[in-house]
Amino acid sequence: MKETLRTAASKKIATSSLRIALAVGTALNLINQWSAIFGSADFSWLHGLLNYLVPFCVASYSAARHHIASAREPRP
Repeated sequence: MKETLRTAASKKIATSSLRIALAVGTALNLINQWSAIFGSADFSWLHGLLNYLVPFCVASYSAARHHIASAREPRP
C-alpha cells in the first residue's frame, strides 16, 4: 500500500490525475448541480468537492497500480 501511495504521489501521475479530475469533476458538477449553478437551488459544496476528489483518487490509484504492475513484468 505504501508503494502505491508513493507512486500515486509522483509528479507525473499527480499532474495527470489532476487534469482528469478537473475535466470529469466539472462535467459531474454540471450534471449533478445544474439547478444550483444556473438556477435558484442551493449549491452543495460537499458534493462539489467530492465530484473532483473521487475522480482524482480513482485516476491516481489506477495509474499507480498500472505503473507498479508494468514495472514488475519482465521485458521481452
